[in-house]
Amino acid sequence: MTKVIKQMQMDALKNTFGDVRDLVLLNVVGLGAIPDNQMRLSLRKKGIRMQMVKNSLARKVFADLGLTIAKGWEGATTVAWGGTSAAELAREVETVQKKNDKFIKVKTGVADGQELAFDVMVKLPTREQAIGLVIAAALSGGSRVIGALLGPGGQLASQVKTLADKKEEEGAAPPA
Repeated sequence: MTKVIKQMQMDALKNTFGDVRDLVLLNVVGLGAIPDNQMRLSLRKKGIRMQMVKNSLARKVFADLGLTIAKGWEGATTVAWGGTSAAELAREVETVQKKNDKFIKVKTGVADGQELAFDVMVKLPTREQAIGLVIAAALSGGSRVIGALLGPGGQLASQVKTLADKKEEEGAAPPA
C-alpha cells in the first residue's frame, strides 16, 4: 500500500472518529453475512455503528485523536461506537456478543477517551441513571434535614396538644 493511500485511509478514519470518545474494539471473525448484517442493522437502530479497521492505521489515528488504547490491536479489529453513552454502547455490544459468542470477542473498551475494561464499562450508569443518582443524592440530604427538624418538633407539638386537651378537660369538669 502506498503512502498516499495510507494517508487517505487515515484521513477517512480521522473524519469518521474525530468526535468519538466512547468505543469498543471487537474481533468479529467467522460470522456469516446474514447474521452480520442483522447485527449491524439492530445496532444501527440504536445509533451504534461498526467499522472494520486496519490496526496499524487505526492505532496511529486514535493516538492522534487523544484516545489512549494500549491493548486490542492484534487480529482483526472492528470498532463499535455511538449510542447516547459509553454504558449504553457497552450494554448493546454485550447483548449482541452474547447472541454470537462464538464469533464476536470483545477486546477492550474506551470511555471518554480512556481505555477501560469492558466488564467495568458495562456496569457504568447511563447518562440518565447518573443524573438520577445526582438528583437523588441532592434531594436526600434536604429531606433528611427536614425530617430531623420535623420529627422531634412534631412529637413535641403532639405532647403539648395532649397536655392542653387534658387541661381543658380538667377545667371543664364541674367541681365535686
